[in-house]
Amino acid sequence: MQLEYFQMIDKINSYDPVERKLAASSKVPQESPIFEGHFPGHPLMPGVLLIETMAQTSGYLVLATTGFEQMPFLAGVKEGKLRTFVAPETPLEMEAVMVHDGSGFAITKASIKSEGKKICDAQLTFKTLPWQTEDFSAMMKKQALEMGMKAEFVPS
Repeated sequence: MQLEYFQMIDKINSYDPVERKLAASSKVPQESPIFEGHFPGHPLMPGVLLIETMAQTSGYLVLATTGFEQMPFLAGVKEGKLRTFVAPETPLEMEAVMVHDGSGFAITKASIKSEGKKICDAQLTFKTLPWQTEDFSAMMKKQALEMGMKAEFVPS
């Protein structure tokens, strides 16, 4: 995980096209410039970055579910709940499940746990838009493969 670069997922662990579910994982880094201000002497991962982590997990679910045909952009967070603090070195397990897709929008339910304990969850809404460039599409496909998404779910 590279917080300052908004690279929140280390690995895509699984994608189930039938259940329309994606699981991913990451580990909060020991050190990051983020922690210099949040909070000095007591570093905690900001809640907004936990939401971003759920959004990225859900984003890869939307990409896989739609065959990487359109880019999902976070448009709404509903019923977001942050249940506990997250310190450096915390292992995170993320899950996203598709609730709705179509008509230019996708809705997921996402959650983050650590060692079986729920950290946060939310319902996330995405606007799906055509790729701005083929290069951007290719970059996202490459990144998904590098994080462990099976090639059968990433069109070439």
